[in-house]
Amino acid sequence: EKPYQCSHCDIFFSKNSDLIRHHTTHTGEKPYQCSQCEKGFSIKINLINHQRTHYLEKPYQCCQCDKAFSHNSKLIRHQIIHTGEKTYQCSCCDKAFSQN
Repeated sequence: EKPYQCSHCDIFFSKNSDLIRHHTTHTGEKPYQCSQCEKGFSIKINLINHQRTHYLEKPYQCCQCDKAFSHNSKLIRHQIIHTGEKTYQCSCCDKAFSQN
């Protein structure tokens, strides 16, 4: 049962706390700030996930721009920027993009 309804987008939630957390996506409120870079987040778990980027080792380095990544898969996805390859195509307008 999901008795709590968002007044902005009509999504339903089982807990009022989930509705309150969701509501910040409409207000633009970002009460959770990273102490390292001051980036703001509307949801606490997003801040926690972001903060990990400041402490993770990044052994995978791009040879084109020296940007480093914590996972090889992220490096591979990044490298598409340099090749200009456009592997993602919009199903509505048929435009192609390098990232999804």
